[in-house]
Amino acid sequence: MKTQTRVVVIGGGIAGCSTLYHLTQEGWSDVMLLERDELTSGTTWHSAAQVTNFGMNQTMVGLKSHSIALYKELAEDPDYPINYHHGDGGIRLANTQAQMDGYRHFASMARGMGVEFEVIDAAECARRHPLISTDNLLGGLWDPMDGDIDPAQLCQALARRARNAGAEVHRHTPVTGLTQQADDSWIVHTDKGDIRAEIVVNAGGYRVNEVGAMMGVQHPVASMEHQYFLTEPIQAIIDAGHRMPLLRCPISDYYCRQEKNGLLLGFYEQDCKTWGMDGIDPNFVNALCPDDLDRVTDVLEGAFARMPALMEVGIHTVVNGPITYTIDGAPQVGPIPGKRNAFCIIGLRAGLGEGGGHGWLLAQQIVHGEACYDTWCIDPRRFTGHGNVELTALKAVEDYQNEFRFHFPHEHRPAGRPAKTTPLTPILAAEGAEFTVVNGWERADYFKPTPDFTETHSFNFTEAFDVIAAEVASVQNGVGLAEVNGFNRIELTGSGVHDFLDRMICGKVTRKSGRVGLGYLLNHHGMLKAEATIANLPDGRIWYGSAAAAEWHDMDWLRGHLGDEDVTLRSLTNDWTILVLAGPKSRDVMQAVSRADWSAAAFPWLSVRECFIGIAPAVVMSVSFSGELAYEIHVPNNQLYAAYLALRAAGEAHGMALFGARAVESMRLEKGYLHWKADILTEFDPYETGLDRFVRDGGDFIGNAALAKRKGKPSRTLVTLAVDCTHAPAHGGASVMLDGAVIGTVTSGDWGHRVGKNLAYAFVVPEFAATDTAFTIDILGELISARVIERSPYDPKTLRPRA
Repeated sequence: MKTQTRVVVIGGGIAGCSTLYHLTQEGWSDVMLLERDELTSGTTWHSAAQVTNFGMNQTMVGLKSHSIALYKELAEDPDYPINYHHGDGGIRLANTQAQMDGYRHFASMARGMGVEFEVIDAAECARRHPLISTDNLLGGLWDPMDGDIDPAQLCQALARRARNAGAEVHRHTPVTGLTQQADDSWIVHTDKGDIRAEIVVNAGGYRVNEVGAMMGVQHPVASMEHQYFLTEPIQAIIDAGHRMPLLRCPISDYYCRQEKNGLLLGFYEQDCKTWGMDGIDPNFVNALCPDDLDRVTDVLEGAFARMPALMEVGIHTVVNGPITYTIDGAPQVGPIPGKRNAFCIIGLRAGLGEGGGHGWLLAQQIVHGEACYDTWCIDPRRFTGHGNVELTALKAVEDYQNEFRFHFPHEHRPAGRPAKTTPLTPILAAEGAEFTVVNGWERADYFKPTPDFTETHSFNFTEAFDVIAAEVASVQNGVGLAEVNGFNRIELTGSGVHDFLDRMICGKVTRKSGRVGLGYLLNHHGMLKAEATIANLPDGRIWYGSAAAAEWHDMDWLRGHLGDEDVTLRSLTNDWTILVLAGPKSRDVMQAVSRADWSAAAFPWLSVRECFIGIAPAVVMSVSFSGELAYEIHVPNNQLYAAYLALRAAGEAHGMALFGARAVESMRLEKGYLHWKADILTEFDPYETGLDRFVRDGGDFIGNAALAKRKGKPSRTLVTLAVDCTHAPAHGGASVMLDGAVIGTVTSGDWGHRVGKNLAYAFVVPEFAATDTAFTIDILGELISARVIERSPYDPKTLRPRA
């Protein structure tokens, strides 16, 4: 065994084998995989191994499409063919119109990735799967590429190809420790000797936290027991003469696929069970948990009702084994937070079906620093300090219980809440706040007009439409107050801060004391990495502010590029909270609660100062995400309530109203303002995203050389659209169509209450980006007319915030 290598991958399941293989495909052959026992001896060996194209966003669809194409190629390799039932087809059932609307949206979203789903009615579901009943069934979503694969053969085929490309695979080589060196390389300790590696990858499956503990990391991954059984042969399957499509049923929480001439039937019971919470037996290898069919009786009854043939056939084999979950059900694939040269590919609850694509994207990140898709939906840094074992387990149970029930827009399920709060959370709850969740923080979404007000989860506009309209009107015509908690806030100090930021940000960053600017950070490929507000406090400190979700992402990026300059970074994210005061009467309120001069002359737009709000110390910035005159009031959490009371008291004379995140979303769309990881993506550069004015000529900023080569060669252009319908917004991922072809993809959409238009942002082919260009958007299966309008339909000259 070598004692030095470029990458050590720890774990020999689908995650590790896929990563190893794809590293060689990206040109790195000096790579090694270490497996404590045999390949596939963890979760992989007992996987039901279904391979579907279905995903909740385009990145997931893209990586699954890669898996399918790769598996098909492997299956057809004459030198080492593997068993892959490709293209059996699969149906996701639905018994509500809301579910059918969701399927129509996912079909629109997948079309932009070259994947064609079909929404079919109940009769067609039964025609394609003759074993099912149509009772209590509206229809389903048909995936023609659905299938299943042999797990062990797949991993062996990937390992074989990796070996042929120069990689090493060492079985029965447990990793016993990990030590990081001063140069950020790693010593990987094994019972066969030490290996020095530039990079380590945790692909440890359900032993992920055993590996994590070796580097001082706790990963938000928990395991659930999952049961399926194999039936005896079923005569109807034998008589059919073709393989049965796969079936996934959110109505009764089960799935099934053909296995020989019977069925493999798997259950997601409500009485589910976590596994391994207090440690895992070192000898649990190629092993299963005890059968517990009593736990799945209720699910089984639903399966019997849907597929009566099951009541006439015996059970051949029962399998009960652990599968891993994260807080939101999606895996963690990418850099390990707070560590250098350390990556993970973990929490793959659908590992076999997706693993080919996950390893592909991870290998690209390791070799090139970025993948071909924006990978935020699977980035390990999307969970921050709240992602402890207890929360992860609660969310794993909830996600398991809702395996086939997708999240609706603005749906936030109750398990593990509240994870992060401020002193105002109970106060706002008493005021009628309905909360959304942002990086674990409970943030007011909107304020209910009556205590019994409820919103129906839907892809259409809901009962909250008029409530949000009223909040927007209050901000537009008077004054409104909102709490924006969790906002990422990093304080930079030291003599080198301005030079450091000049290197990090592609635009000209103001150095003037008391002034605020907006800047964009690029990766080394010249693509958008982050968006930041830079505030120069009068005493020389600089506050770097960005989206709440970016807390660990941005800190890792900044720390990773610190040189030997005099710069210190300190996170204030969890110690301060923003109160946003917005509207034409906001200056009057500020004047009433602070002795400072808040006139436009004394405190113009894009200013920052320290002051007191009542008795509470604050840092106030004259910036606006709503497009109205507004103040961001940053207050230490221990005095947040005092500041809130002072503002509320002063606001009474001006009819102050509370507003939430949904009103802000509507207003920012009207202003052409972008959301990080909705509209600001690593797949596009600042020119394509319409941020030309934030790019300076020259300068040694990160990504400059690559960006210069891209200038004038856009692949897509971000545009603002007016959508010709009133019943539903254009949700992110919806396909923009012209003459039957996809020419773009929606990134954000909502109703603009001040302009009275249904608005959307979309990246489209540049030749269709001119104002007044007309095309259609596939919204819930219906082609809706849309046209390109000016970027900022509300107050395009931005006069109101300067008033």
